Amino acid sequence: MSLPLEGRSAIVTGAGRGLGRAEALELARLGAAVVVNDFGQPGRDGSGDASATPAEEVAAGIRAAGGRAVAHTGDVADHQQARELVELAVAEFGQLDILVNNAGILRDRMVFSMSEDEWDSVIRVHLKGHFNTTHFAAAHWRARSKAADAPVYGRIVNTSSEAFLAGSAGQPNYAAAKGGIVGLTTSTALALAKYGVTANVICPRARTRMTADVFAGFQEPGGDGSEERLDPLAPEHVAPLVGYLASPAAAHVNGQLLVVHGGMVAIVERPRVAAKFDTKQDAFTYDELDALLTPHYTDRPAGETFAAAEVLGLKHE
Repeated sequence: MSLPLEGRSAIVTGAGRGLGRAEALELARLGAAVVVNDFGQPGRDGSGDASATPAEEVAAGIRAAGGRAVAHTGDVADHQQARELVELAVAEFGQLDILVNNAGILRDRMVFSMSEDEWDSVIRVHLKGHFNTTHFAAAHWRARSKAADAPVYGRIVNTSSEAFLAGSAGQPNYAAAKGGIVGLTTSTALALAKYGVTANVICPRARTRMTADVFAGFQEPGGDGSEERLDPLAPEHVAPLVGYLASPAAAHVNGQLLVVHGGMVAIVERPRVAAKFDTKQDAFTYDELDALLTPHYTDRPAGETFAAAEVLGLKHE
């Protein structure tokens, strides 16, 4: 019996640690050859010297387990290095089939305290990094499809965050980048569908180097002397969904957003129109809008916004 990703090749960015590492290992377990990308800076804020060690160690582990993998230590937020990443996958494995965008950094600050560099750096790594790799992967699939005069096999799995869905007060840069990634994903899904490519986005919750302080108050299983079991915040809860979305079984899943963590997957519905008002004149006036909108919002719950804070309460039952 063949593995679901046997004969396929994948890129996973930010795969030297945490979620990306778990995702790269899962894709390899399912049969894919993997390009393990990680710039290797030690600080979760993108600080410190770049290092080849994280990516090379994960790639070596995949090879030791009988899989195929190579390391790429470039910065995906650099346009040329992202091009080289896609070219490496094609050179090593003949073509690219799967792109998993995971690389990112955190530089948290309230909006009134955030510096220009703190804003720019997070947008650059997350949003531009996702665009760069998507751009070159999409061009690869489009060229192959045109040459074959038929659809090809292509899968994109992007990484957003509940910070975008729920609104995270201390992360305006991160929330904005993650919201942008959702827009990038849905646009890409529509643009590439005719070539046989799907693009989906996940909002994972996991205990990683980036979130160590966020989940510091959540005790890991076994820490109280109880029977050892998998941490509900382990990245291994997220990786199987990435494997599924990268597989042939998910051919009809496109342009979707899924929240995943701790043994739970939730499909998030697209926004719906809650109310609609029409002017009785040629154009709205201030007074008419006041008469229509003010009563509509007066009885709404205090603090209710477009943000979907209820997603933070989702858990495995």
